[in-house]
Amino acid sequence: MTNGRKIIIILIVVLGISAVLGMFIYINNKPQTEQAEEDVVISNVDNVVLRNLEMNYPPTPKEVLKYYSEITICFYEENLSEEDLVRLAQTARKLYDEELCAGITEEEYIDSLRDDILEFNSLGVVVSGYTVSASTDVEEFVVDGRECARLYATYRLRQGTEYIYSNEVFIMRKDENGHWKILGWELLEEEEVESLQETVESSES
Repeated sequence: MTNGRKIIIILIVVLGISAVLGMFIYINNKPQTEQAEEDVVISNVDNVVLRNLEMNYPPTPKEVLKYYSEITICFYEENLSEEDLVRLAQTARKLYDEELCAGITEEEYIDSLRDDILEFNSLGVVVSGYTVSASTDVEEFVVDGRECARLYATYRLRQGTEYIYSNEVFIMRKDENGHWKILGWELLEEEEVESLQETVESSES
């Protein structure tokens, strides 16, 4: 047998062995890969912070407030990690007006959030849900040539088997890119809540 023929035979054998090994590895690894994909669980925090705000910023004041409220619910989840707290805080600040951001540094904001969360946890309080103003109830106005909007949110707080409702009014302002940003908010007094409820009830009747 010539050397050339021997080389060809050896090459065929090597390629055959490589193909068998390759198929064996593929068959054994495929179920593991599929299983790994099935085991991946996207957390509520990931669902919120992975949104690409550069490409998909909420288009209306109502949608901005809904997104902010989803972030708020995540803040008060049980066993929130420090990493997730920071990620959520950084995402929330992307919804804030530049004037609001200028009033508090990111570090101060995170420290304040951490204190609030610890207090909620110590009292056994969680934010279990929210509702925001209907689109028709969003009041738009102009201040110093800037478009602004006023709207409301009600947060449902659960402490054990009891529920507490927190009613807040939000002010937003459009930035130079046409994005609605949160300029500020405050807790509504009981009289203001009753007046708001009467307004809503009269508009529904």
